[in-house]
Amino acid sequence: MKLSHLSETLIGSEIVKLGGEIRERIRQGETIYNFTVGDFDPAIFPIPKELENEIVEAYRQHFTNYPIAEGNLDLREAIIRFHQEFQGGLSYAPDEVLVASGGRPLIYALYRAICDKGDKVIYAAPSWNNNHYTHFIGGEHVIVEATAESNFMPTAADLAPHLPGAVLLALCSPQNPTGTTFRPEELKAICELVVAENKRRGESEKKLYVLFDQMYWQLTYGAIEHCDPVSLVPGMRDYTVFVDAVSKVFAATGVRVGWSLGPAFILNKMKAILSHVGAWAPMAEQKAVARYLAQPEAIRSYLAGFKREIEERLRRIYEGFEALKQEGLPVDAVAPEAAIYLTIKIDGVGRTTPAGAVLQNQSEVTSYILNEAKLAVVPFYAFGAPKGSPWYRLSVGTCRKEEIGEMIGKLGTALRGLR
Repeated sequence: MKLSHLSETLIGSEIVKLGGEIRERIRQGETIYNFTVGDFDPAIFPIPKELENEIVEAYRQHFTNYPIAEGNLDLREAIIRFHQEFQGGLSYAPDEVLVASGGRPLIYALYRAICDKGDKVIYAAPSWNNNHYTHFIGGEHVIVEATAESNFMPTAADLAPHLPGAVLLALCSPQNPTGTTFRPEELKAICELVVAENKRRGESEKKLYVLFDQMYWQLTYGAIEHCDPVSLVPGMRDYTVFVDAVSKVFAATGVRVGWSLGPAFILNKMKAILSHVGAWAPMAEQKAVARYLAQPEAIRSYLAGFKREIEERLRRIYEGFEALKQEGLPVDAVAPEAAIYLTIKIDGVGRTTPAGAVLQNQSEVTSYILNEAKLAVVPFYAFGAPKGSPWYRLSVGTCRKEEIGEMIGKLGTALRGLR
């Protein structure tokens, strides 16, 4: 039975598909080190107790009706104060804040609000889901391949040739899937190019806007500090729409409260789109998040412990990969910078397994490490990178520390078996 062109051509989430397959194997009793999902095990990483209490109390107070389309005013005001407190004084008005059920509806609405069929959309590969959102709106994919040499972040030099005629530039920092970040000087150079491009365009031309996904912005480690377009280049305020949420920085992926900051005229169009989709954050959760964001000391206390635990896992796994690399095994890793992800490399194409089979492609390498080392990670091709890329995203949101040594040991054994 033939359906719409979109449904016939849209590819489902490779990450969700892979995660489902891994969970089914675990359900059947197989031991697998599952580092695939960008989510958290609540038994390891619960949401802040203060937020949990506020959610329960909001339901007890019967906040179960529809919220207003743009998000409750108390939450939008709390979001404004939160960013002023924690993000260098970013200053927005209530009509420049839009609330939705997490970041995804906001990203979808932004694509819909800005892009027409055939419009140029620029995004890096690897990056999360921009290929699918561009397909949703029938846009022209302008893919900039980011490489290990730039820590898998797009550079101003990479982007500059593609800016003329483009209407949307999708940026993310800290980056999903890589866990790497923009350095201020590089992001500033990109933003100056955007401002110059918009000055060049005539009044009747559509401007070039930036989607800035900063979902992981408080999860940075060591000397890494988050930077953003508007703080670096104030002229970017008219062209930047932020996407943010409680999902990652408070391990609250299921609470479903996200928000955008940006020009009111764009957010109003996004609100109109979402009003027909009904992608509101639940009323009780909105009330709870508004109350929680008004507790900066509780937030700092939670983040101190949360970040320490995430960073320890990332660094221990990174050190394990470095040890395997020093041994001469075909692996590599990028030192952890941010988020809950580690970028790892497993380059086994062309090698022969103990059973005598030659690994012909990266898909076969992925299957080999899953079957022999019981390690499940997401290949970068799931994020738009070339099929032959030997790089992977490893997520530690469900990682128990006692599993790390076991996983590294089994991976080493599996790789030593290749010749």
